[in-house]
Amino acid sequence: MNRIGILALQGDYAAHAAAVLRAGASSFEARTAEDIESAPAMIIPGGESTVMGSLLIRFGLMDTLIRRIREGMPVFGTCAGLILLASRIEGRRQPGIGLLDVGVRRNAYGTQVDSFREHIETSIPEVRRLEAVFIRAPKITSVGPEVEVLASCRGDPVLVRQGLIVGAAFHPELNPDAAIHRWFLGL
Repeated sequence: MNRIGILALQGDYAAHAAAVLRAGASSFEARTAEDIESAPAMIIPGGESTVMGSLLIRFGLMDTLIRRIREGMPVFGTCAGLILLASRIEGRRQPGIGLLDVGVRRNAYGTQVDSFREHIETSIPEVRRLEAVFIRAPKITSVGPEVEVLASCRGDPVLVRQGLIVGAAFHPELNPDAAIHRWFLGL
């Protein structure tokens, strides 16, 4: 995959664009239904999940994005993107995509001042160990039977995959080697 769409309604999409470039590919900012239609794959960045969900609905993009993912477009959601992809959000009703069979709890690792970095091990052969950055991170509280846990931190899943849907509770775009992005581009 040489060119990937990054949902650019809100959040740190620029950091993902830089990571995709470090991973050896190019990206474009996806803001319209046409952008989503043309994307061979999509990244949904961190940011504020309620705002992103509301904007997807307001701009008429939610149905297009859900349809493309159901049709097999690979998608990678990080932090708020993971929350949008999750089928269950604890204690909260908010707009979402709901196609990744996981339960999540927003801001479960604490507030902004509780942000942390931690080395994690993954089951991805190309990415055995990496430093994960957690910023107001969601916690994956449950995984469905079709979901593969690729990495855990402090006993909780933090990187999961269900087919071509990938979710991370941390911010891999802040990792200088872009190993997770390189792996995702190879899906």
